[in-house]
Amino acid sequence: MNQSGLLFDYDPTENLLPKGGQVFYYGSIFNFKDSHYYFSNLMQTVPWRNDEAVIYDKRIITDRKVAWVGDKNYSYTYSGTTKHATVWTSELLDIKNKIEALLETKFNSCLLNLYHSGSEGMAWHSDDEMSLGHNTTIASVSLGAPRKFSFKHKITKETVSLTLEHGSLLVMKGETQTYWQHSLPKATRVEQPRINLTFRTIVTQITSK
Repeated sequence: MNQSGLLFDYDPTENLLPKGGQVFYYGSIFNFKDSHYYFSNLMQTVPWRNDEAVIYDKRIITDRKVAWVGDKNYSYTYSGTTKHATVWTSELLDIKNKIEALLETKFNSCLLNLYHSGSEGMAWHSDDEMSLGHNTTIASVSLGAPRKFSFKHKITKETVSLTLEHGSLLVMKGETQTYWQHSLPKATRVEQPRINLTFRTIVTQITSK
């Protein structure tokens, strides 16, 4: 464990993007035992559902599964579909509290993604929905199979990639969503599942009735 209290020797003050945004990788912030516990617990207790997207007026059902939790019954709309937040589990609150203490930032919601294997991924996109505000901070925790994660500049098409490890934390800040897209490329050789938790702050507080 290094002087920052992290398990591996990553520099969380090093911006991984060359311009127009801020991305910081903390490496594994949980030890293997805790990471395995959270992964196993979330696999069993989260009300996972196949994600939906509307593409060219056609509704698509993905193999990837998702869940959305928050302090209130926030509405979150992306890819033409709207989700309403369910309540935090004690394990998700444990993870949230550790991240908030580490980053000195508060989050009020979390989007969870379950990728059953490397055959499932995420296409290029930005998390720039109006409900998240401008120049938002998003904290992304990875549990399970290590996966490649990539960024692409919207104008220059320059790319930056890294591997997100079991129990690790990635933080996107500043103008990242304005100037960059990100993706989780498919990896056919990866046979194990991965859970991704993206902690966010909803600023347009629209709640369902």
